[in-house]
Amino acid sequence: MKKLFLSVIAAVLVSTFAARADEGMWLLPALKAMNIIDMQSKGLEISAEDIYNANGNSLKDAIVIFANGCTGEIVSPDGLLFTNHHCGYGVIQALSSVENDFLKYGYWAQDRSQELPYEGLSVTFIRHIEDVTERLLDGIEPSLPQVEREEKLADAISALTEEYSARPEFEGMTVRVNSFYGGNRYILFANEIYKDVRLVGTPPNSIGKFGADTDNWMWPRHTGDFSVFRVYADKDGKPAEYSPDNVPYQSPVHLKISLRGVEEGDYAMVMGFPGSTQRYMTSYEIDQVLDFDFPNRILIRGMRQDILRDAMNADDAVRIKYAAKFSSSTNTWKIP
Repeated sequence: MKKLFLSVIAAVLVSTFAARADEGMWLLPALKAMNIIDMQSKGLEISAEDIYNANGNSLKDAIVIFANGCTGEIVSPDGLLFTNHHCGYGVIQALSSVENDFLKYGYWAQDRSQELPYEGLSVTFIRHIEDVTERLLDGIEPSLPQVEREEKLADAISALTEEYSARPEFEGMTVRVNSFYGGNRYILFANEIYKDVRLVGTPPNSIGKFGADTDNWMWPRHTGDFSVFRVYADKDGKPAEYSPDNVPYQSPVHLKISLRGVEEGDYAMVMGFPGSTQRYMTSYEIDQVLDFDFPNRILIRGMRQDILRDAMNADDAVRIKYAAKFSSSTNTWKIP
């Protein structure tokens, strides 16, 4: 999967006889001013504040960045987390062995003592989002030479990040600024990162990767592409490194799973962290990608995968060690 960048999207999908969908990259703080009336007219029964509340709990506190860029969602008051099987795949592979092959047979913790920690795995909660474009660009003239403009902008971002990091309400959080819309907007994020995340359950590859490359990036897909983790915190509910004394994170908001099913015309909303966009590419960049980048990526990755596949098929230990690398390679090989 492409490396994901930090952004938030709410894409509204409405099932009608015309199978119509409204979609776009909608930043959460802008929903109230730009999108909520249209969303409610299509069937949404909650408010913009229920989705994003800068000063209180809302859906933003149930949606996390899993690992380095995937979306995850908290589904219980005790920090239970769902994400994709392919998003948890690297952890599942790293925790597997020939004797305990979770890739082949799956894994399900029977109680919390069997939930498996993995060093380096984290989830990120977005606690605050703020458009800081005007503050950053104040005094930076558009006519400045590019190098000088980038230097001034970098200095302004550094100063703003330091200022927000010193605020009491952001104590213990990571503050960062990201550019959006081709560098035309700058959004500040205050993130709370939990570093004790444990594997609770995963289906075997025969379910989690059903269809493999043939079905990858195709729709519809018939695969159990999910894995289950749990977020842990210290006794005060704060982020902490792994410790057997840590306790399940007590989430102020979690998604509830309905067993009532769906009906035609039901409202559906997707909220999470999407992959990078190419909407702002020039025609020359598109030519570069189509005529050079993609053909060479397909060729080179295809050769690499043939080498890995032969070695993995010959030895179970090698298969397990290289499973995540092979999966990542085939994922991006299929994108073009």
